[in-house]
Amino acid sequence: MLVVLSGGGTAGHINPAIATAEALRARGVDVRFAGRPVGNEKEWVTAAGIPFTPFEAEGFHRGHPTTLVKGLAIDAKSTKRAKQWFSEIKPDAVVGFGGYVSIPVGRAAAQMGIPLVIHEQNSVMGWTNRYLSGKARAVCLTYEHAKAGVKDASKVVLTGCPVRESVFFTTREEGRDLLGIPDDARMLLVTGGSNGARHLNQAMCAMKDELLSREDLRIVHVTGPKELDSVIDALALTPEEQKRWRLLGYTNDMPACMAAADAIVSRAGASSLAEISARAIPAVLVPFPFAAEDHQTTNARAYVEAGCAHMIADDQVETPEFARLVCELIDDASVRAAMADAARAQNTANAATAVADVVLSL
Repeated sequence: MLVVLSGGGTAGHINPAIATAEALRARGVDVRFAGRPVGNEKEWVTAAGIPFTPFEAEGFHRGHPTTLVKGLAIDAKSTKRAKQWFSEIKPDAVVGFGGYVSIPVGRAAAQMGIPLVIHEQNSVMGWTNRYLSGKARAVCLTYEHAKAGVKDASKVVLTGCPVRESVFFTTREEGRDLLGIPDDARMLLVTGGSNGARHLNQAMCAMKDELLSREDLRIVHVTGPKELDSVIDALALTPEEQKRWRLLGYTNDMPACMAAADAIVSRAGASSLAEISARAIPAVLVPFPFAAEDHQTTNARAYVEAGCAHMIADDQVETPEFARLVCELIDDASVRAAMADAARAQNTANAATAVADVVLSL
C-alpha cells in the first residue's frame, strides 16, 4: 500500500504529517511526500527518511488580484504534474495537512478518484483545508470547533493533532541529566516558539527576583535567536544564578526540555500545543495575537476549557495577573496534577494512530 502526504509552509503542517507517516510506516505502508521545492518541508521530510517530490505552489494576496491569476496558473500546472506522478506511482490514498502545496496535490487526487483525507491542526480551519474539505472523503480535526469550516459534517473525525515519536523518546530522568536539573528540583520551561516572543521574554525578566526566590526552582528559557542577547543583558545573571536559569536562543533538544519540565509557559501553535498535551505538561499559554484569524487564541481557549492550562493574552503578560498564574503553576502541585490529568484525557499521544486508522479505512 502506498500513501502520499502533502503539506508545507510551517512546522505546524509538516510535523503532524511526519508523525502520521511514522504511524503508517509502522503498519508496513509505503509513504511519499509532496511539498514545495523551497521551504522547510524538504529538509525536515528528507531528514525523516521520507522520499520527497517537489511541486510548485503559490498563494495570493487579496489586495493584489494579479497574484491570484499567477497562483491559479501555477496550481493548474502542478495539478497536471501531480496527476502524471500519481499515474506512475499509483497511490492508494492522499493526505493533505494544509499549506498551498496541498491544493494541486489534493485536487489531482480528487480528480483521479484517489481517496483524499485532510487534517486540520488548528481550531480555525485554514483556507486550503476549507477548499479541499469539499473534495475529501474524510476530514480529521484536532478541535471540534473547526467543524464550522466543513459543509458535510458526516466526513468529520476528531483525531487530535499527530505528534512525532521523537517527542516521547526522552524520559524525565534523561532530560534532567542532559540539562543538569536535580531530580528533586522543580523545573519551568519557557518558550516563545522558534522566533521567540519579546513580550514574554520581558515579562519573565521582570519576574527574576520572584522566581529565583524559590531555591529549588530551575528555569530553562528558550528566548528565540534574535532575543537572546537582550534577555542576557536584562537578566544580568550572576554565575550562581546561571546555574538555575539556563538561557538558550534555540534548541534542537526541545523533547528533552519538555520531558524534564514540571510546567511550561508557551505560545499556542497547533504543533507546540499538541506536544504539550502529549507530554501532559501543565501550562500557561500566551497565544500569538497575529496568527491567521487569531487561531492560537481559539486553540488555547479550547485547551483551557478542557482544564489543561491557564491562558493570558500577549498584551497582558507584563501585568501582575501573568505573574500570579505562573507562580500558581509553580507552587501548587494540585493544580499541576489536575492539568496533567486533563491533558492525558485528550489522548493526543494516540492522534497519529487515529489519523492512520482513518486513512487505512478508506
